[in-house]
Amino acid sequence: MNNFKLGVDVVSAHNLLPKDGQGSSSAYVELYFDGQKFRTTIKEKDLNPVWNESFYFNISDPSNLHYLTLEAYVHSHSKATNSTSFLGKVSLTGTSFVPYSDAVVLHYPLEKRGIFSRVRGEIGLKVYITNDPTIKSSIPTPTMESMPTNSTSSTHAEVRSPANAMTNGLSNEKVESRHTFHHLPNTNHHRHQQQSSSFADAHYVTKYEADHEMKSEPQPMKLVRMHSATSVQPVDYALKETSPFLGGGRVVGGRVIHKDKTASTYDLVERMYFLYVRVVKARELPSMDVTGSLDPFVEVRIGNYKGITKHFDKNQNPEWNQVFAFSKDRMQASVLEVVIKDKDLIKDDFVGIVRFDINEVPLRVPPDSPLAPEWYRLEDKKGEKVKGELMLAVWIGTQADEAFSDAWHSDAATPVDSSPAASTVIRSKVYHAPRLWYVRVNVVEAQDLVPTEKNRFPDVYVKVHIGNQVLKTKRVPARTLNPHWNEDLLFVAAEPFEDHIVLSVEDRVGPGKDEIIGRVIIPLNCVERRADDRIIHSRWFNLEKPVAVDVDQLKKEKFSSRIQLRLCLDGGYHVLDESTHYSSDLRPTAKQLWKPPIGVLELGVLNAIGLHPMKTRDGRGTSDTYCVAKYGHKWVRTRTMVDNLSPKYNEQYTWEVFDQATVLTVGVFDNGQIGEKSNGSSSKDLKIGKVRIRISTLETGRIYTHSYPLLVLHPTGVKKMGELHLAIRFSCTSFANMLYLYSRPLLPKMHYVRPFSVMQLDMLRHQAVNIVAARLGRAEPPLRKEVVEYMSDVDSHLWSMRRSKANFFRLMTVFSGVFAVGKWFGDICMWINPVTTVLVHVLFLMLVCFPELILPTLFLYLFLIGVWNFRYRPRYPPHMNTRISQADAVHPDELDEEFDTFPTSRSPDLVRMRYDRLRSVAGRIQTVVGDLASQGERIQALLSWRDPRASAIFITFCLLSALVLYVTPFQVVAGLAGFYVMRHPRFRYRVPSTPINFFRRLPARTDSML
Repeated sequence: MNNFKLGVDVVSAHNLLPKDGQGSSSAYVELYFDGQKFRTTIKEKDLNPVWNESFYFNISDPSNLHYLTLEAYVHSHSKATNSTSFLGKVSLTGTSFVPYSDAVVLHYPLEKRGIFSRVRGEIGLKVYITNDPTIKSSIPTPTMESMPTNSTSSTHAEVRSPANAMTNGLSNEKVESRHTFHHLPNTNHHRHQQQSSSFADAHYVTKYEADHEMKSEPQPMKLVRMHSATSVQPVDYALKETSPFLGGGRVVGGRVIHKDKTASTYDLVERMYFLYVRVVKARELPSMDVTGSLDPFVEVRIGNYKGITKHFDKNQNPEWNQVFAFSKDRMQASVLEVVIKDKDLIKDDFVGIVRFDINEVPLRVPPDSPLAPEWYRLEDKKGEKVKGELMLAVWIGTQADEAFSDAWHSDAATPVDSSPAASTVIRSKVYHAPRLWYVRVNVVEAQDLVPTEKNRFPDVYVKVHIGNQVLKTKRVPARTLNPHWNEDLLFVAAEPFEDHIVLSVEDRVGPGKDEIIGRVIIPLNCVERRADDRIIHSRWFNLEKPVAVDVDQLKKEKFSSRIQLRLCLDGGYHVLDESTHYSSDLRPTAKQLWKPPIGVLELGVLNAIGLHPMKTRDGRGTSDTYCVAKYGHKWVRTRTMVDNLSPKYNEQYTWEVFDQATVLTVGVFDNGQIGEKSNGSSSKDLKIGKVRIRISTLETGRIYTHSYPLLVLHPTGVKKMGELHLAIRFSCTSFANMLYLYSRPLLPKMHYVRPFSVMQLDMLRHQAVNIVAARLGRAEPPLRKEVVEYMSDVDSHLWSMRRSKANFFRLMTVFSGVFAVGKWFGDICMWINPVTTVLVHVLFLMLVCFPELILPTLFLYLFLIGVWNFRYRPRYPPHMNTRISQADAVHPDELDEEFDTFPTSRSPDLVRMRYDRLRSVAGRIQTVVGDLASQGERIQALLSWRDPRASAIFITFCLLSALVLYVTPFQVVAGLAGFYVMRHPRFRYRVPSTPINFFRRLPARTDSML
């Protein structure tokens, strides 16, 4: 019997939106799961209600749990009008449900029902799965007329009764694990909010936006089918098409309607307004300390948000030149205060203040010139003028403002650390990956080597270092002092060239013991560059002794050993620093080989919803997320949205497109550098998910607005970590050049003239990723190594049973059409449908009589299929599919093997079991390969006289066939052969035909196998 139940503890909510017109709300929660509905009691006149009520849902099918969704709706009930108002909702997917022992109370931010819904606050829930048979399901939801309130103690006890059925130990455990969090009330909050809203109406809302906000709720998201019926995945994992209102107007079906005439270049994101404050400098500040010095810094405050500049020691005329940006959505006051303070050990001293009425701040829209800063006289706390002046510029702008990227943002401010140093790791930034070159070192030979032991010939090899890359040639145990190698060694180097080629000739004097005979150091800047396969002339380099000797001795004894090398920087290749299936750039390294761009790719990172908490802060789950987009050499990073599970980024970026057969990658990460301890322990940035978009699948000029599920494979299975809302547009600047590219090779010419082996490509790609990660990690803020590796799919070449199965089924899908045609032809031959068979006979006879119609008929058929499929063409970019990836039903042990390190870190018994499993799979593959080889060897045996009788029969048949075909028209032979193949089953035998029997009797080389 199925005893599984989903337990939901509705703990509390805080900071809810007042809805009753009196500054409060009477809140209750409705829970929906698997066709069941439960409701909590009503908490009268409380914006921070505490319920502590438990409910239990029956799980009808535990195997289908991952596809179910728990929804919690928070409403406010009005007794006067007997109506309800929406306060917010939370949706939790089945992949996030855990057993009771792992469950904790998490506070989820309330989400909007639509784009124009107004919500705020959080709700604390504890969701878990239990199979305790003593727990009964909760009482069904009462009607609205009989809804319980917090004064109805009997009903409240009745709702709590299922929880009382649990054991005392379990109850105590639950009580101890609950945490209720209270926020300090802000008495001025509602007054500030009303003032700021009026200010927003005065400055921010254009005529069309005001009309638009008065309209009804926006259209709901439309689910998009990604693939055929055989690869349908759960609805929760599907792509969702949206119709957001962006900077250029409403997007419907990829086209912009109701265009806004004031739209700027930031037309792929929602327009967000910020109050910008540029603190330039101060002069003639008064001295505050006894010593007559001043350590000034500026504090910019609006409501509960404040930004702080760095402080200067003993400087009465400091210069900061720092910009602060306060988001309109979080603005809680109508007065801006800019305060200068004196840094002190105990308490900072007040120096002076400048106040601004936000309603009087001017609006600036690019391409207007930046607002000129002005000098403002400082005032004391009473409003009287004091000594000192502060140069400021205050204006209202959007994210299109030039100061946006370098500004301190209130919506990205961290409560953990608000110092200027912390703001550097959360701001948006554009990175340019270094230009990579392949370094080819051809070791030809060495002459006049002087070994350390004079009584033997050296067993030498050459070791080459470039940075962290080390390669060796083969050992040459020649009986000469002039060894010859002629061996190519390949490396990756990045501009600007900071490393040197360190080459050493070493002698193997014993097992595990090598001695350096000579060494040479060559700067990479001195190496010749080439963009084709022209011959590079070799050069001789003198080998220096590895140990330091006296200078006078060096003058007396010239070291005569030397080595011949061919060195070049190969610019005709494209240095692969990502998986070849997801390449974002295919241009060669040498700029003179670059072609003009064919278009422009624009990306708008709108927002993310339903993100899973990645860390715990102050006892509740939260995330500090940012997005990274990679295309070509350009990497972009949005600002980090601190303590937000539904962040709004609204940042737009642009790339030049040189080839449409490339892929844009967008990833979401949790910032692990915020709130790091001073002990130097740095946690990694955790991956939340990523999206890949192939440029060739995009229509030119269309705006794609979709909500992409962030699917990540964990050791416990595939999980949806949230959804990422993107807007994408590909604009073509040269349609002729884009069509011409379809006839050109995918990679530069050198990849085909002098190709690399698969092993070399894997090794070089690994080195390229390490170099790019090292360079981007030196930027500010750094793009960390784990981010670069995840975006570059650095582990895509490792073995995975799941990937092997997925590739096998992909191959079967490719050949499914061939199998279907074969099955259809088999039905024709068996006369399953006599009418169809007769029509095929007639068509076959026409083609035999008029063979010149065969190819035109074939191509006309393909044309008609393409025209028919045009009606069902995809209107959306493809996305990751759990069914195609074989991630929806993967075995846990296969996942554990996929997430194992390389080399393995598992126990020997587990590795032995997996090795045996791999041997069994390889054995089946070995059998199939052997059967294919046997069929090929039988074909060769027809004329090899390995079976003299069979070969004699075959050549006699060939002679007779030649004579018959010479005197018989081809149409007659083809027609008879076709009618024979499609003959009626009455004329068929149950045993195989004579040609098949003859072929199967031919010998193969299986007899020669050991």
